[in-house]
Amino acid sequence: MVPVSVRSRRRRSSCARRDRRSRLPARRLARRGRGLGTGADAPGDRCRCDRRDPAPRRRCRAAAPHVARRNRRGSASHPRRPARCNAVRHGGCVGGASVKPAAVLAVDGGGSKVDAVLIRRDGTLLGAARIATGAAPDGVPGEDEHMRPILEATRAAAGVAGRDPAAAPLADLGVFCLSGADLPVDDRRIVRWLRRHGLATEDVVRNDSFAVLRAGTERSWGVGVVCGFGTNCSGVAPDGRVTRFPAIGPVSGDFGGGIELGTLSLWHAIRAEDGRGEQTVLRKLVPTHFGMRRPSQVMEALYRGTLGEHRLTELTPVLFRAARKNDRIAREVVWRQADEIVAMATVAIRRLRMQKLDVEVVLGGGVFQSGWPPFLERIESGVRAFAPDARVLVLDAPPVVGAALIGLDHIGARGGAYRRVRAGLTHERLTAKTAARRGPRPRRETPRARRREES
Repeated sequence: MVPVSVRSRRRRSSCARRDRRSRLPARRLARRGRGLGTGADAPGDRCRCDRRDPAPRRRCRAAAPHVARRNRRGSASHPRRPARCNAVRHGGCVGGASVKPAAVLAVDGGGSKVDAVLIRRDGTLLGAARIATGAAPDGVPGEDEHMRPILEATRAAAGVAGRDPAAAPLADLGVFCLSGADLPVDDRRIVRWLRRHGLATEDVVRNDSFAVLRAGTERSWGVGVVCGFGTNCSGVAPDGRVTRFPAIGPVSGDFGGGIELGTLSLWHAIRAEDGRGEQTVLRKLVPTHFGMRRPSQVMEALYRGTLGEHRLTELTPVLFRAARKNDRIAREVVWRQADEIVAMATVAIRRLRMQKLDVEVVLGGGVFQSGWPPFLERIESGVRAFAPDARVLVLDAPPVVGAALIGLDHIGARGGAYRRVRAGLTHERLTAKTAARRGPRPRRETPRARRREES
């Protein structure tokens, strides 16, 4: 008796069995089928997706090793074009080559300007732009009206970098150090706006005082004080603890900044004119700055709207000029501003328990560019009276450098990237976009925070 399975089995010749064993699979192996498996089918061969065709596949590359040894065959004389059926090519970009996003988009937004830069992971600067707002942004932080300058500056930087400003995301990481990020509710609104616009894959929101701190020191901790359009202060301890102030104006106990110093200068000039206050050289200097004869004319121009209120910040240098002339009223205002800065810095140091450390206090903003030594000396003496080993530094570099360095901290960049950012990101680069395209500029000393010499 013969089993059914054996009896029904079809017998094949030894030649057919030998042919079947010698045929290689049509699938390509490894990367693009190079070096393993069979080559592509030659023109006129069967389509690889037709598995029912019994015609044998022919090689278009070298013969199998055992055949080459026996017949002394080498490689094919010419490569054959593969005949692929329904092939799909991956990794391409429809409509042109894809552009890799920048590693970091860094934005510093203050009361009078917004700086934006795009940098690679190695610190190479791709594009930078500055948008002068002229005044503090309008609207609620995180809303379209308030965030419009940030969007304009970012798109301008993308244009300088040769990127499509409308393409999103522009960078893998976005670091936004903004003057409007004062309260946690502000941070949440800003993050929601950033997610809607997709400027970066990941967003980091900080107050602008953190950018000042990081730009002015090589450390990751210290105290940063901003005195530009307004005032603010933040501190970071060596163990990462953070403190800051709300800094939303007089309602949060704040004093100072360019807008308040300018307002006080006009206030004293008006009272000196109408007799309610003490005489001061501001009575003449304030209207002269705006091309007028009397302080009351400045007041009327503000009331009618022919003079923007934000222009009062222009009176800060006028105030320091009056203080240099030993004007008592002007000096009282300047001393009050210095004492307020000392109070903010020392409170931040006390909160973080850094009195006994060699903490660095970085001062950034237009008010500190007055260049009047007694003003800075008063600040330094007040800080060192509380923390004897503290060092007071005045920031020379643009604060957006700090935002860029915070981004490099987050992505774990190497030391060379930090040096490239500090060397390449200057005030001149931000204010002259076309000059950056014309070629390399003369090498200049890297802007850093300079330590004040003790008198």
